[in-house]
Amino acid sequence: MATEILMPALSPTMEEGTLAKWLVKEGDVVKSGDILAEIETDKATMEFEAVDEGTIGKIMIAEGTQGVKVNTPIAVLLEEGEDASAVSAPAATEAPETKGGAANGDDAQGAAARTGEAPQEARGYGGATDAPASADGQADAAGAAPVRAAAASADKPAPKGKGDRVFASPLARRIAAERGIDLSGIAGSGPKGRIVKSDVEGAEPAAAQPAAGQPTAAKAPAEKATAAGAQPAAAAPAAAAAPKGMGAETVRKMLEGREIEEVQLDGMRRTIAARLSEAKQTIPHFYLRRSARLDALMAFRADLNKQLAGRDVKLSVNDFIIKACAVALQQVPDANAVWAGDRIYKLKPSDVAVAVAVEGGLFTPVLKDAHTKTLSALSAEMKDLANRAKSKKLAPHEYQGGSFAISNLGMFGIENFDAVINPPHGAILAVGAGIQTPVVEGDQVVIRNVMSMTLSVDHRVIDGALGAKLLAHIVENLEHPISMLA
Repeated sequence: MATEILMPALSPTMEEGTLAKWLVKEGDVVKSGDILAEIETDKATMEFEAVDEGTIGKIMIAEGTQGVKVNTPIAVLLEEGEDASAVSAPAATEAPETKGGAANGDDAQGAAARTGEAPQEARGYGGATDAPASADGQADAAGAAPVRAAAASADKPAPKGKGDRVFASPLARRIAAERGIDLSGIAGSGPKGRIVKSDVEGAEPAAAQPAAGQPTAAKAPAEKATAAGAQPAAAAPAAAAAPKGMGAETVRKMLEGREIEEVQLDGMRRTIAARLSEAKQTIPHFYLRRSARLDALMAFRADLNKQLAGRDVKLSVNDFIIKACAVALQQVPDANAVWAGDRIYKLKPSDVAVAVAVEGGLFTPVLKDAHTKTLSALSAEMKDLANRAKSKKLAPHEYQGGSFAISNLGMFGIENFDAVINPPHGAILAVGAGIQTPVVEGDQVVIRNVMSMTLSVDHRVIDGALGAKLLAHIVENLEHPISMLA
């Protein structure tokens, strides 16, 4: 039977995306692993691969369409021997948004009410429930590029000897029929236990049903997905919801008679607005302020850059700040933590996120295991992440996770500011410019290069004394940079 290909969830927080480009056309024969389309999320453009083989019978969403909700059918895959007459229009399919946002205000729950089915039960492959799960429960959709969508059932076979429905891909059914394999005796490794090709290929004709309660690969524990800093994809968080406040019509009336330019929100700006609104409304922020004297660091940096000139490496002050924070998180391990709703998760490695300004918004790529890396390695990795962030080429696992973030506006001359915590992080360090400042040393007043910093802290994760200890170690590391290399 024909299988619907659904709009995939390419990250745990994705609710909708833009079908940027089709790489196949109607009538094309595809096999597992072929790239079908390029999908734009709020943060990146990613490739979407086929799972089953077949023929593209119908393309249902035109390329360039924005606001296509996860689980919306985007194409139909035909089995061998079927033709386009087998394709029928899906009932009550929610129309995707056009440029400028939603036209009708419908959401996944509205679609469920019209069809009588939950959105995640949409037939086909792709969709929010199809992100494959690893053994520890963290959704692979957050870390794979290109993303491989797993299969979900498109037909209703009559299982042998059982009254329950058997979920299997068309290719798996064909192989099973050829080999005389009873699908009701196979535990599927696809989403919701769906049987896929690899399950059938390793099965015997008399395959036995696994013991009741045996978990399948698709049953990823929600707790551990949360530990990675993201809700499971099927949970449909409100990260991309429209920001609350005065409506467009109200504001337009207030500005009536004035010359204005209307700027429609893209996916990135919507997500930024929603997540930061959520952060300020739900996270009990408090702020700790310290200054660091950078004279020793600047001299040390100049010496290192002379030595590294032959390797085409030039260390920035920001590289030292990343290293100082990463080392401090190891020195104060209780502060290396994230908020997870009803518990706190403490991280062993120092995974430090760094805000990068891009056109229309920002990314926070994460430098994993930053405490173990040399300054030159951190510098090279940060440059690579920043360059790919600006071209929206980062994979989700490169900008998700971590426990701590850095936002540095010193290069813009900003002396100090307060940053908003990026959930589920426990803290974020706002870094200002280094300023020549008179300071008292002993009984003398001398001029020193002083940098102001503000640590925004989630009080649910880190208390005042613990936050103060963390910031003190950051300052100590910056003022004595050689100690960070020990």
